[in-house]
Amino acid sequence: MAGLAAGASILPTACRAVQSPSETADATVPQLATPTPAAAPNTKSAAQNVSRVVLVRSEDRVSGTRKALDLLQPQGISGQTVFLKPNYNTADPAPAATDTKLLEALVQELQNAGARQITIGDRSGMADTRQAMQTKGVFQLAERYGLNAIVFDEMSADDWQSFPAEGTHWQKGFAIARPVLDAGAVVNTCCLKTHRFGGHFTLSLKNTVGMVAKYVPGNSYNYMQELHSSPHQRLMIAEINKAYQPTLVLVDGVEALVNGGPEAGKKVKSGVILAGTDRVAVDVVAIGILRSLGTTDAVSRGSVWDLEQIQRAVQLGLGSSSDEQIEIVTADTASQTMADSIRKLIIA
Repeated sequence: MAGLAAGASILPTACRAVQSPSETADATVPQLATPTPAAAPNTKSAAQNVSRVVLVRSEDRVSGTRKALDLLQPQGISGQTVFLKPNYNTADPAPAATDTKLLEALVQELQNAGARQITIGDRSGMADTRQAMQTKGVFQLAERYGLNAIVFDEMSADDWQSFPAEGTHWQKGFAIARPVLDAGAVVNTCCLKTHRFGGHFTLSLKNTVGMVAKYVPGNSYNYMQELHSSPHQRLMIAEINKAYQPTLVLVDGVEALVNGGPEAGKKVKSGVILAGTDRVAVDVVAIGILRSLGTTDAVSRGSVWDLEQIQRAVQLGLGSSSDEQIEIVTADTASQTMADSIRKLIIA
């Protein structure tokens, strides 16, 4: 991580419009605008327009994380404030939630790369967020490394940024935590697992749901009830990702939930860490790994590129649109063997 350069992504100004909660989504073909970030991280090769996804075979989350970041060399960390989004839907052991040792290693790497203030925050879906973060040792970690730790459920109305429903499948738009949007760089670290409540899989795109309000103080509307009861849930998951650009995505695939999820299910040893800056490319490779392990029909059926979360993310210009735009980067024979097998599973 010593070579990380400055130049974090900036939230597209076109996304910052505020909408009244009474406004509803277009009933025809929702399409979000495609803003151009003022300064985006170097996610692709300029010559080939290819996104790099690092794949490291490892049974050790700490060493695997360090190797993955050393291979990727993501830019946009040095000199920036960083928001670090873990997965604390519950406080269950990985792969249900972010492993604490992995999180500590990631914090160390970000600080070594020259990050300024690092903020960790989340909103749990199935647990009390503060209790989940306490159980996972987040507040102790924050004290040890001088981090900010935020419980999104406890924020005021002013700490949420509203986004319009127009061009989405959200009936009344949605609201995202301002600490995410105000950060100079956003790091999304997630687990490798399926989702039995309609998301089908929960990777980096789905991890963004924890940035979205369930309730905004002063407004009784339940955004999460809408999401989980909607037939468009997987499209809505992709749409919230339009609000920000990640500087780094890290997937803990040392273990995976291949069915059930997000907090429990069939757990298998998958022995892999993924890292990248293109969330679509990273999720596609992760889905390929789930398929190689034997997973649910909803995840394994048809082309990866036809899965609704991925298809909608591609429509919105969030990342790679074909396997030809993804380069899987490895540094040893075991990792390359896995990459070769995964490549066959992500071809359109």
